[in-house]
Amino acid sequence: MALKPLLPRHFYAEPIQVSYEQAPDYEKSPDCPAGFTWREEEYKVVELLNAWVDFQRRGRMARNMQPQHARVASHRGSLGVGRFYFLVKVQTGQVYELYYDRAIQDTDRRKGRWFLSAEYDSGEEGV
Repeated sequence: MALKPLLPRHFYAEPIQVSYEQAPDYEKSPDCPAGFTWREEEYKVVELLNAWVDFQRRGRMARNMQPQHARVASHRGSLGVGRFYFLVKVQTGQVYELYYDRAIQDTDRRKGRWFLSAEYDSGEEGV
């Protein structure tokens, strides 16, 4: 079976609920979930294809830090800033990009949120 580059098929940026076999040690630095629920359908992650982090400050958070501190934070992260990305294959063979956004919503919602970012071609011919 020949592999081809993974190309985005659809972009969503929709909230999802994730599940774990064992909860992550650090909620704001999560591991890849075992599954997720999106549009009332459950998906089981069968393979982690890639993972990366992005500690870029966005919106008003991009302007509230001195440059020397922002450089350090871009590698380590800071309170409420950062995204953890996971490119996963699910039981149906579909490939999705998920991310956990550590942004604080308000004083009552200080935890981050999970999103389904995009669906990709599976990379396999004939799929």
